[in-house]
Amino acid sequence: MTSTETARWHILLVDDEPLFGKTMATLLKQNGFEVTLCETGDAGLAQLAQQHFHLVIADLNMPGNMELEFLIATRAIYPNTPLIVLTGRPTLPSAIESVRLGIHDYLLKPIELQDLLHSIERALPVASSSPVEHAAFDSILGKSDAIQALKELALRVACSNANVLITGESGTGKEILARAIHVSSPRAAAPLVTIDCSAIPENLLESMLFGHVKGAFTGATHDRSGLLVSADKGTVFLDEIGELPLSLQAKLLRVIQFGTFLPIGGNVEVKVNVRVLSATNRQLSEETLRGRFRQDLYYRLAVLELTVPPLRQRVADIPIIANSILQRIAERDCLSVKKLSDGALAALQTYHWPGNVRELNNVMERCACLSASAVIAASDLPHEIPTPSSVANPLDTSTSSNANAPSTTREKRMEAVDREYIDELLRRHKGNVSRAAHEARLTRQGLHKAMIRLGLNAQDYRQP
Repeated sequence: MTSTETARWHILLVDDEPLFGKTMATLLKQNGFEVTLCETGDAGLAQLAQQHFHLVIADLNMPGNMELEFLIATRAIYPNTPLIVLTGRPTLPSAIESVRLGIHDYLLKPIELQDLLHSIERALPVASSSPVEHAAFDSILGKSDAIQALKELALRVACSNANVLITGESGTGKEILARAIHVSSPRAAAPLVTIDCSAIPENLLESMLFGHVKGAFTGATHDRSGLLVSADKGTVFLDEIGELPLSLQAKLLRVIQFGTFLPIGGNVEVKVNVRVLSATNRQLSEETLRGRFRQDLYYRLAVLELTVPPLRQRVADIPIIANSILQRIAERDCLSVKKLSDGALAALQTYHWPGNVRELNNVMERCACLSASAVIAASDLPHEIPTPSSVANPLDTSTSSNANAPSTTREKRMEAVDREYIDELLRRHKGNVSRAAHEARLTRQGLHKAMIRLGLNAQDYRQP
């Protein structure tokens, strides 16, 4: 391989031995490669987040990264990039695990330059000449500018240990983004523990998070370590963090500041090393002004903040997401994949999607189940999703041969108005059906029936 051929290949070399690293980097450069040298795994991961490499050469044992942690994180970030492992302390378990991770070669120090060059020459043909999108972020569907910018920023954020606050409306996919960040992070080999702060009563939430000692309360028959301990050296994801009671916010703040906490009833502090990802559909900055959320905790949680855009702001992504959902349904149910007609796609792209991707998923599930044809037509969609023609001119009958078309179109329009009105009521009253019914001068049962008819769920709006 000539220097002209190698000049386009960029290698990341990660080794904590300064003399070896600098010598090897110099020799590789003399052979025409572009080389970036890092002395720690964390520095290497930071470089991977900033630019594309065709090949990664890394020492197996480096300070700051437990055994294979760097390799696992690298494989998660760029699953198709060849890896060459160097080690001066070979062990059978590490060799087996390296092979399981799909490394290209396993070389023992001291290394002859010619041996390394041969290994590189064998590895480069499988290397991609262009950056490979991070596999973990494939679950975040879409090609719009907004979603591409979010994924690019999230990948950079992932390689940090800083806490991240993910904001966005209900149903936008905040938890999916949190999981992708964890899998792409240096903590990928450690646990990701998810806690829904809105779904657990306050008296149970404290015990679940921080644990308790035997005899701390009635029923505490043995010590329990809690979920924060389960997430040690990994990531804890606090979903709906805005629902965390004020009484627990101070305790969480101490965990973030000092990495310590007291279990319920305990007098010995427990140490943990966790990264905190959190998500909310509230404006926490406004909640702090109203005294409903601690300002100091907010600043600790939102070191980095990502906002997932609502579906109505990335209309171009709707066909991609809808077709992907139909593909997944077909694979799950062992059926042929159903397609969306042009009319159905147009209708989906004109709808405002208050429930975002979650609502789109529900609509596709329904259509895949109920549509008798291999092609889903606009008429197969729920009534609350009006067709573009009915929205443009709901009373125009000149192009319809169906005598009932005007009435049907008017009914769809009325349903859309009803849905928008009740949606606004539920948002204003945060899912409290009784209060919403009182404002609308309806019985609770009457409003509930209307919600069922319109496909609205109070849980999607509820903020206890």
